[in-house]
Amino acid sequence: VKVEYTDLNSTELYNRLIAEAAAGQGTADVTWSSAPDLQVKLAADGYAAAYTSPEASKLPAWANYKNTVYGVTADPITIVYNKRSTPEGDVPTTHEALLKLLESKADAYKGKVAAYDPERSGVGFYFMTQDEIQWKAAPELFRAFGKAGLKTYTSAGAMIEKVTSGEHLMAYGIFGSYAVSRNAKDPNLEIIYPKDYTLVTTRAIFVPEKAKNPNAGRLFLDYLLSKRAQTLIAGDAKLFAAREDVEGATTMATIRKAGASTVKAIALDDSLLDGLDQTKRLRFLKDWSKAMKGQ
Repeated sequence: VKVEYTDLNSTELYNRLIAEAAAGQGTADVTWSSAPDLQVKLAADGYAAAYTSPEASKLPAWANYKNTVYGVTADPITIVYNKRSTPEGDVPTTHEALLKLLESKADAYKGKVAAYDPERSGVGFYFMTQDEIQWKAAPELFRAFGKAGLKTYTSAGAMIEKVTSGEHLMAYGIFGSYAVSRNAKDPNLEIIYPKDYTLVTTRAIFVPEKAKNPNAGRLFLDYLLSKRAQTLIAGDAKLFAAREDVEGATTMATIRKAGASTVKAIALDDSLLDGLDQTKRLRFLKDWSKAMKGQ
């Protein structure tokens, strides 16, 4: 199978598939996204073909949405910091510790903390709303971000670059796979798996209902879920494998060994649609805008 890979951000991918389907000329054969809520939304709206992969039974239950959307990876959402420039006593090991740090040292960290922009990034919106679900004090952290002059981005790569250069001391909500890859090249970039809870997200894949080559799409999907590919994902690719029956440098076991007492995988289920409800979305973004003003 010859693979033609088009690299888009999560919101572009979502809009691209809808546009291709509307054009009636056939769509891409698979869509694979780091915003699983948007993938579930596409499936719920009829853009994904149901397909029971022969590898489906090897996946954890949270990584399967109605035998339609599958989770390929199990990526922890981490905090990264500049080891050389951040005082050792300031390093937060929990979300609560980060909140207290920013409340007590807002001036010292003014403009020195980065995070995804939930207004411009689908992934950022997804991460922040999941924090609200998991932790009742999340809005307090967002206000602390605002008071500390949080710098927001649409790219994890850009945030990591700013932290390694020392322009920022810390970045919140970073895919563990990106952090591990950069840490291998620059050990000055240190990774925190929050001990109170570490969210685990997935890169979700499905075969579109109107795929031009659906059989090729299903074959590619099966391969990504296979033990061979998952071993590569856990090993050389360092993307954190979804399957728990593989070994490598980046697996769910890796996250647990890193000290996270509660590892919470965000399930591919209909609850992901709640965060995309327009009324709830506007409410969150209004609250976020106020929080960025420290209110």
